[in-house]
Amino acid sequence: MTEIQRPGALYQQVAAAIREAILSGEFAPESLLPSEAQLMTRYGVSRPTVRNAIAALRAEGLIDVRHGKGSFVRSDGQPTLTLERRIQHAPGGQFVMPSGDVWEEAETPGVYRTRTTKATGRLLALGEDEELFGCDRLLTDATTGARAMHRTLIPFEVAETAPALAEEPSQHPTAIYVVLAEAGHKLWWTETVRARMPVPDERATLQLPDATPILHLSRITHGTDDRPLILEELRIGADRAEAAYRITADEQPTRRLQT
Repeated sequence: MTEIQRPGALYQQVAAAIREAILSGEFAPESLLPSEAQLMTRYGVSRPTVRNAIAALRAEGLIDVRHGKGSFVRSDGQPTLTLERRIQHAPGGQFVMPSGDVWEEAETPGVYRTRTTKATGRLLALGEDEELFGCDRLLTDATTGARAMHRTLIPFEVAETAPALAEEPSQHPTAIYVVLAEAGHKLWWTETVRARMPVPDERATLQLPDATPILHLSRITHGTDDRPLILEELRIGADRAEAAYRITADEQPTRRLQT
């Protein structure tokens, strides 16, 4: 039996002892933790104390409780899916995304009308409450089972310059790029990535374990005069995926010598 002799609530002491066992490798990634009864004997504590300790470690993301199976040590391995966040301009005016063939649509895209929020308005260089077309997709990767939520937001004023977007805002992003290019825009993109904890509907839709953050990628398509045209958002579990980028060096303008 491992004696608990530390300051703090008893369940916190037990949680600290189990945490040490996990981090030292005694309890390996993906392994099943000892049962409640075994942990009670090991640490000389009551069942409620063990359950509170497990709950604390679950909240930290160190363990995953699988109903009917027990508590498992979370994997410390690499994400199972690498997202190549590049766009290629293909012959014939088409656009190709290297990771585009990874995803399958799990359900019919949902198209709706909405308005900018403070956050989306800032990204689209618009004020709040500006009208938008929205399209939500639930995507799955057949190989890994990873799920992702994709959203496209198209300002009404952009759709007015490219009527095909107003007629069919559910087009795939690469098809939208073609429509915008044919409308006379020379396209370029910016993208930001942040990690955050999911809200309940994201956690349920993405089928995430407890205490798992998501990657939230925001891609803005820019056009003439660097104007933001559309916003795409991709949300996926940070335990399932990583984003990879190709970085090239921009050429600095040549300085002219003054005479």
